[in-house]
Amino acid sequence: MDGSGGNENPQVNVFGEPLATCSDAPKTGWYRSGCCETDVQDVGSHTVCAQMTTAFLEFSKARGNDLSTPRPEFGFPGLKDGDRWCLCAARWLEAHEAGRAPKVFLKATHRRALEIVPLAALKTHALDLA
Repeated sequence: MDGSGGNENPQVNVFGEPLATCSDAPKTGWYRSGCCETDVQDVGSHTVCAQMTTAFLEFSKARGNDLSTPRPEFGFPGLKDGDRWCLCAARWLEAHEAGRAPKVFLKATHRRALEIVPLAALKTHALDLA
């Protein structure tokens, strides 16, 4: 694991800039580095830095991915409203289409998310656009 993602997948955000930290508390990301870094083994594309909401956590749980229950055996603290987390791009898009998408931090969202989610959709939920 070098975190580089290879030349075809540098660790940059949706703007092509260095990827900002998503969350260190709880520690998130495919590598649990705090950033939404990714590589070819990350088939879920954990690339969208989102701020959790109760509505999204309930939506995700109903879809079979319970992100709110702690799983200490996996070092997972469970998420709550207000936490930031690197979400799978497809799950974020599914929530967006259902009107339940959480807000996102574009500077911390990996550009690989754009393979699944249109930038325009992300921008409608952005917390870091001036």
